[in-house]
Amino acid sequence: MQIENKYDYIIAGAGCAGYSLLYHLLQDPFLCKKKILVVDTNFNKGNDRTWCFWEDTDGPFESIVCKKWSNIEVLKGRMQRLLPTAPFEYKMIQGIDFYQYISAFAKGFDNVEWIASKILSIDAADVGARVNWEGGAANANYVFSSINGERIQSTLWQHFKGNVVEFDDAVFDKSVARLMDFNVPQMDATAFMYLLPLTDKKALVEYTLFSPNILETAEYDLVLNAYMEAHYKGQAYSIVHTEQGAIPMTTKKMTSTINNVISIGTMGDAVKASTGYAFQFIQKQTQQIVKQLKLNQTLDASVHYTRHQFYDAVLLYILEHKKMEGDEIFARIFKKNDAATVFKFLSNTSNLIEDIRIMLSLPTQIFLTAAIKVLFRR
Repeated sequence: MQIENKYDYIIAGAGCAGYSLLYHLLQDPFLCKKKILVVDTNFNKGNDRTWCFWEDTDGPFESIVCKKWSNIEVLKGRMQRLLPTAPFEYKMIQGIDFYQYISAFAKGFDNVEWIASKILSIDAADVGARVNWEGGAANANYVFSSINGERIQSTLWQHFKGNVVEFDDAVFDKSVARLMDFNVPQMDATAFMYLLPLTDKKALVEYTLFSPNILETAEYDLVLNAYMEAHYKGQAYSIVHTEQGAIPMTTKKMTSTINNVISIGTMGDAVKASTGYAFQFIQKQTQQIVKQLKLNQTLDASVHYTRHQFYDAVLLYILEHKKMEGDEIFARIFKKNDAATVFKFLSNTSNLIEDIRIMLSLPTQIFLTAAIKVLFRR
């Protein structure tokens, strides 16, 4: 289908970032009238991922939150730390609910068009930018892209495989989200099990690692199966859903902004480098872009700023160079701080006093040396 129309905005890639930007654009009484094109290979997305995040209020997607927890748990060796999350709640949204919710909302706008085709290139134009796809092309004032045009280079990855398991009998405490259980094979990395009970019979059990190399699927399965055998021996369960992925952990910019081509999502550096935390940063990024468009400001998609970027770089340096084991770092942070302080630190909303509390949880010599190395490297 050949399209040569001019659009106000083209959204290239309909994942979390693309759909989030579309949603926030359509929420604005002025920008919702703009001519928008969304291009992606396939809009028939399944339940390909799960997003978890914390909020202290009801957010824009509260109606599709499938589960909330007010307590989290962190385990390492004999340490079993149960932490209330107040004033925050830890929340889960399933990918399919997110895609369907925003698609249904956007279908009510005649000014939004959809093209299901493979994107071939995104280029700067004399005025605005241009997207070429199999079967057509179009220009726009701005193109917002979450497309990975090249292989992502990252020293460390957060990678994982998770199963949603269901038992016949009640086995889970559905009021507690097990955020990190470090009592699993570390694989010469930072590794933990992530267990989120949806009911007392059903939970997402996910093996997550921070390491340079991504595992083969069978290697995740070995650890997942051993964990289930150790904790729920002899109890029958079925696997009703599986998810697997990898997120780059780096403070290096993924892409450079070229004229009116704006990278968003992972490619727009929305992911927090030290943890892979992304969903709320993507919301912040896309809401920020909407505000800048409305005020006719120069677009800046940056959501991580100097102080917290520096913290991320220091932690990544320590993990990369094995100056301290990652499970020990996170265990100390959760052992010596309440959940609210940790959540604020991890979401870049902590103040300097809260930052100092987190720093005091960790060995000064190791982190000070790493901080100096990172400063000089910069």
